[in-house]
Amino acid sequence: MEKLDTLAYYLQFSQVRYALIVGVLVALCSSLLGVTLVLKRFSFIGDGLSHVAFGAMAVSSIAGALVSGLQPYIDASNDMLIVMPITIISAVLLLRTGKNAKVKGDAAVAMISVGALAVGYLLMNLDIFPKSANISGDVCSTLFGSLSILTLSRSEVDFCIIISIVVVAVFLFFYNKIFSVTFDEDFSTATGTKAIVYNLLIAVIIAVIIVISMNLVGSLLISALIIFPALSAMRLLKSFKAVTICSACLSVFCAALGILASILFSTPVGATIVAVNIAAFAVFSLIGAVKGGFKR
Repeated sequence: MEKLDTLAYYLQFSQVRYALIVGVLVALCSSLLGVTLVLKRFSFIGDGLSHVAFGAMAVSSIAGALVSGLQPYIDASNDMLIVMPITIISAVLLLRTGKNAKVKGDAAVAMISVGALAVGYLLMNLDIFPKSANISGDVCSTLFGSLSILTLSRSEVDFCIIISIVVVAVFLFFYNKIFSVTFDEDFSTATGTKAIVYNLLIAVIIAVIIVISMNLVGSLLISALIIFPALSAMRLLKSFKAVTICSACLSVFCAALGILASILFSTPVGATIVAVNIAAFAVFSLIGAVKGGFKR
């Protein structure tokens, strides 16, 4: 009862409600394309692009400091005009290389992930940063999400709502094409579907989702929101539509539960959400194993 009273008290604050709204919307958008990425063996693209976004933030922060003379710091919302295009371009390049590149897709993602992360951190430790700058705090917050839940502004929430509406609308409008490209690109191409175009569409949407979710869960944890709900749903369901719907519902539930738990137990928001997703995956796996045993 005491925990419920505490929760009710915190929900009176607009910042807490903002975090719930953004968390639910990010989780919904991430889960919609998570099934496609898992089935197309593109699971690591979220991880790679999140690191690219981190490197882009470092570049943007330093560029802004050089121009304005202000103390540089990492701020995903203020750096959006630079971070978003760089992340989208990287997503397009990753998918366009495909199977014909000298460096195959999984190796390219690994190279970009490590390279962008290292370059970003290196740039943040240049002499341009004054000794008083909280570089460690900025980097930790960017990698693992904000340590405080009370960090989202109204403008960030409005931006997230607009982007989420666009993402959901695009997914629903092109659902049949995405379904076709997910399972058999060659057949889709043979029937007149431009598989390359829809692959690029998927990459752009994922890049956008990654950038808008960095403030909440951090660059290192974003891929968990994309992958875990899809994998959990696949433990029990088989059809693409059923898995997608289940993944979306589960992702939203885990995000909301994770945010509420972080309030009650004063834990980092992003890490708590991922922990709840891990627990959900374990439960779904157990149910799937028991269900499979009964069928035998």
